[in-house]
Amino acid sequence: QVHLVESGGGLVQPGGSLRLSCVASGSISGITVMGWYRQAPGKQRELVARTTGGGSTIYGATVKGRFAISSDFAKNTVYLEMTNLQPEDTAVYECYVAVNIGGYWGQGTQVTVSS
Repeated sequence: QVHLVESGGGLVQPGGSLRLSCVASGSISGITVMGWYRQAPGKQRELVARTTGGGSTIYGATVKGRFAISSDFAKNTVYLEMTNLQPEDTAVYECYVAVNIGGYWGQGTQVTVSS
């Protein structure tokens, strides 16, 4: 039984910042990748950022330079620091944790950017 719990979402004005957290618990082991995806109403899910235990990272083109992913694999935790948020960033942000045989998704945390 694996649980991923995201937190840190909310309402923020354009130009503001938020810090998201995701903690995986339960019978999970051998994590290879942790990351964040987002899905806005009527749109497909897209990659925000992901990272490996070796420290490599990849970012979606629209967030590179504004968002930063960090992790603590020993604690099954991944973070997303978001700065200079814009209305186009409004979405449900979902945590993803991958193991060799598959992966797990969190329920998501809402981020709304509006003035």
